Amino acid sequence: MPAFNYFHVDVFANRPYSGNGLAVLLHTENWSTEFMQTLTQEMQQFESIFLSHIQTKKTYSATARIFTVEEEWPFAGHPMLGAAAILHRTHASQDPECMWSIKVGERKIAVSSKQLGDHFLCQMNQGRPVVQGTLTHHAVNSILQRMGLQVTDLIQELPPQVISTGLDYLILPIHSSAIDKVQFCGTDLEQELAKLNAKFVFIFDIQNREIRTWDNTGKVEDIATGSAAGPAAAYLYEHDIVKADQLIQIHQGRFRQRPSLLTVEKTPDGEILVSGAVCGVSAGYLEAMPQQ
Repeated sequence: MPAFNYFHVDVFANRPYSGNGLAVLLHTENWSTEFMQTLTQEMQQFESIFLSHIQTKKTYSATARIFTVEEEWPFAGHPMLGAAAILHRTHASQDPECMWSIKVGERKIAVSSKQLGDHFLCQMNQGRPVVQGTLTHHAVNSILQRMGLQVTDLIQELPPQVISTGLDYLILPIHSSAIDKVQFCGTDLEQELAKLNAKFVFIFDIQNREIRTWDNTGKVEDIATGSAAGPAAAYLYEHDIVKADQLIQIHQGRFRQRPSLLTVEKTPDGEILVSGAVCGVSAGYLEAMPQQ
């Protein structure tokens, strides 16, 4: 029987069959982009992460490529945490804690992993957030319309803003009463977001620290978005809603019946740390390997 090279984990939850699912593939050095894209579509998870060039001698490191069912991404949150947990499980099981350097796109991300009984606690350093200028409520009206929202759903005292820790998110601070009102219409949301220098959008219930985000067609709601948790926390810090030394817990996934908890904190030098639990669901090997 071949060695295991495929793992299914749930991220941002301390028990299986909750949180955000992820496919993790190991030893993918010679796999083509086309095969990785095809396999991701086969897995039907929000993302799959493909790991190669794994090192555990002098330093713990790996190279990663992340795919959605539609395209490759330069960064994503929950795949980095899930990858660290599987690297720890398969290559450093004797260590209670590890620090990994995972190269994805042009970045090297520091991700720690800690064994906690039947699951792992992992934390990634997303670096310093890139904070764009604030926007008026009128400036985001076209986005609101395509999401079935109105300007009155926004919190009057807080501005929309684009913030990135790897992916550019437009943050819409909303009243709690608007969290369940979203109904997408139109097919040009991505083009409208680009006009505001954003790639994606999420609504943020500031009072309850809950976010919701979707793909840009509005067809699929994400369960737990690590790449959005960093900007969400950065927004709270930026507008003095939360003190710089406070830890933030962000909720997501309730509307997908998979409640998830994303924990964020800021280092003294302004870097954003996002952490969450990772649970194993299944492990196996691919019977249909790519053609060499």
